Formats: sequence, C-alpha cells, structure tokens
Amino acid sequence: MSRAALRPPPTPDSQLAAMRASVRESCADRPGIYRMHGAGGEVVYVGKSKKVRTRLLSYFRASFPEEKGARIVREAVHIDWEYTPSEFAALLLEMHLIKRLRPRFNVAMKRDAHHYAFIKVTRGPAPKLLVVRGPTDDTAATYYGPFYGAQRVGESVRELNDVLGLRDCSHDRRMHFADQQELFQLARTPGCIRYEVRKCLGPCVAACTQHQYAERLDLARAFLDGADDAPIATLRGDMEAASSRMEFERAASLRDKLFRLEALKEQFLHFRCAVETLSFVYTVPGYDHDDRVYLIRRGRVRAERKAPRRKSEREQLARLASDVYGQAERDTSRVPTHEIDELLLLTAWFNKFPAELARTQPVADAGLRRVTSSAPPSPHPATFDLIAR
Repeated sequence: MSRAALRPPPTPDSQLAAMRASVRESCADRPGIYRMHGAGGEVVYVGKSKKVRTRLLSYFRASFPEEKGARIVREAVHIDWEYTPSEFAALLLEMHLIKRLRPRFNVAMKRDAHHYAFIKVTRGPAPKLLVVRGPTDDTAATYYGPFYGAQRVGESVRELNDVLGLRDCSHDRRMHFADQQELFQLARTPGCIRYEVRKCLGPCVAACTQHQYAERLDLARAFLDGADDAPIATLRGDMEAASSRMEFERAASLRDKLFRLEALKEQFLHFRCAVETLSFVYTVPGYDHDDRVYLIRRGRVRAERKAPRRKSEREQLARLASDVYGQAERDTSRVPTHEIDELLLLTAWFNKFPAELARTQPVADAGLRRVTSSAPPSPHPATFDLIAR
C-alpha cells in the first residue's frame, strides 16, 4: 500500500497541488482501490479503477467546485491506494470497504438498486411485508428477491397481504393480540379499516392470537419460497365462485389480483433458476500475470486463490471446490442480508461484460482439472439476466 500523506496546507489550493503532485510521483496506472481521508481520520470516499493513477488525477481536473469529484478531493487531507490483481478484484474490495467504512460521499451499494426491489419481512410481534430497494441495517430481517419493478412488486405484495390477512399499517403501531388478556379492553377499540373489510387478521385490535398471525406469516414465507401456492389457490377459488354466482365485476377484479400473484411467483422462480447459474469457477487474468480463480456459488464469491500452475496446486483447488460446492443449499428466493450486495455486484459485472462468461466453467471435476492460469476455459452457457423484465 502507498500513501500520499500531507502536512496541514496553508490553503486549500496548496493542499490540492501537494496531493496531485504526490499522486503523479507515486501512483501507478494499474487496477486497484483508493481511499480519501478527511482531517479527523474519517474515510470520506472509497473508489476503484482499472487505472488508479489516471482516475485519481481526474479528481483534480474538475471544472466546477460544486462537482462531486471536486467536493470530495477538497475534503481530503491525504489519499491512499491499494493495488489489486484485476478490475474485478478491485470491484470486490471496493464493495467490502464501502460496507465496512460507510464513507459519506459514497452512495453505498446503489449501483443498480434503482433497477431492483426486494421483499423484506420485518421483525417484531406481528411482522409485515415491505418492498424495499436494498438491505438496511436491520440484519435480522429476511429478504426475498431481487425482483424487477418496485411498483409491480408492491401491488403483488398488497394482494398477498389481503389474501393472507397480514397487516400493512405503520411499523411502530402497537399490537394487541387476543391472547394478551391484560390488554383486552384496549384491544376492542376500533381503528383497523382493513380488519373491518376482512383483509387483515387485526393483530392490533385483538382479533387474532399471535400464533394465528404467525401461521399466516408462515404461509407467506412458504409462498415466497415457492413451496406453497395456497394464496394463488385461494384467489382462484374465490374468482371461480364469483363467476359461478355471475358476479362478473368481482370475478374480473379477483382475476387481476390472481395475475399479479402469478407474475410474482414467476419472477421468484426465474430468480432461483438464475441464481443457480451464478455458480461456477471464474478465472480472471491479473496484472503482471497475477491470475486469480474465484469459486462463485449462488451469486457470492466463496473462495479466491491464485491460478494453479502445478499439479499439486490444481489438486488443492479441486479439494477447496469440493468443500465450497459439495454441501447442498436450500432452493429458495430468500437471500441473506450480507449477500445481497455481492449478488447485485456479480450480476451487474457479467451483464456489463458478457464476454467474461468465456472465462467461467461449470462446477465439475473435469472442469476443475482444467483450471490453469493460461488460456481461458470454454464458454459457459449461463445467463445473467437475473430479472425477468
């Protein structure tokens, strides 16, 4: 690691000139990450580039003081950088640093967030389903996705809530379950409109027990996992019953609700299939022949090693791959919070650089024996269009 450390400058312009001179003198044009440090030791920004020197010098050429680059560099008292074997390695390191350091000038992990939506199951005595753009600090929450189109997913979640009677009121609303006898008088206070129209179990007005609500939430989880189609079956039954009674307007409304839930199911089935394609061995040529092999499973880098050059190294890699890919994982749309950012990053990488698929190979013993640092392996048939659009 190199560092362009500076003494307290007499003026901001002097500080900029000293930082620029240090970058010109010490920094090389190779892949890596860089950090801009503020006066109190705070890391105010983390970035990456396949040509670090060129990238850093561009900050000093900002035309206007209000430009983001100019604002960032004027808050820095020094810059340090760290070289990586490749742009891909720099991208991964940048992601982990942003998650750990949370620099205030970084739009942390939002590269493609505007394209994707997740369904979050909150915590608490009566959890609810929320449509969110990405993970929050609530690491205990459960996420499903990603899905494409937040509005469309939101409509589907409303239908799921209505079918199963799950609440959609504010998160801080106090719950009064029927088995909380000491709150019985308060619980009968009216105020839940969705309960009155039979679209919510009414956990806030003592209309259900905590166990009854938990059972419905389990049905929602099973539906989002693709293990139970009960909500779809319920809607289809109601639609057919309304049609048989010649209540055609109601039947048409239920048909639209059914279509929305079926579309959501199609998306998470597509997601599970696509995530499985994000399981392979990826060989990346590195700067100065520092080639690396990444063992990727379900959209997450599980291990990284230098590309093997000798038989013993290939055998070690094969044993490591056996550990990484050997254990069965549950087929589900559920995504651990800490894996969401990496899943989106890898998806974006291969969508942006589809030619890199030629450097991937399926997980198989024969394929592992062919992993070397010389020629890239045969093209992999995987697709990385994760989201059905």
